[in-house]
Amino acid sequence: MLKATVNNQTFDIQLDKSGISVNAQPFNWDMVEIKDGNFHILYNNRSFNAEVLETDYQSKSFLIKINKSKYSVSVKDRFDILLDQLGMGNANATKVNDLKAPMPGLIVDVKVKVGDSVKKGDTILILEAMKMENVLKAVGEGIVKTIKVLPKQNVEKNQILIEFE
Repeated sequence: MLKATVNNQTFDIQLDKSGISVNAQPFNWDMVEIKDGNFHILYNNRSFNAEVLETDYQSKSFLIKINKSKYSVSVKDRFDILLDQLGMGNANATKVNDLKAPMPGLIVDVKVKVGDSVKKGDTILILEAMKMENVLKAVGEGIVKTIKVLPKQNVEKNQILIEFE
């Protein structure tokens, strides 16, 4: 079970051997990736072009453009839902200790400097991976202690990019 929030509207998504259901209704679609981050979708005999504009893997949120409209999407898996039910959903997002690379890639831009204060959702840096620019955002509050990377530097998965106080 997943919960997806699209522009402040929440959907329950169930994935099982019988297929996909959204809010307990069967969801029949056909999707093909055309190139990295670009998809062609057929749904209800209509054609859609989708493009992933921004990704934040830590908070599981995305900015997606479908045809000419943009949608802000956040996803919670069963573990996120369980933590929310236990009242621990934001327990680890209050203070940031460090920012690690979610995947190997190339640093495109660093948007903060040492001493900057960041809040949850602030853009920290841009990482290019698989020909897509990924905006890495703060998952909590903190003050930038050290920046361990420079623009145009290659990084590996889980490499510490920025440390916070």
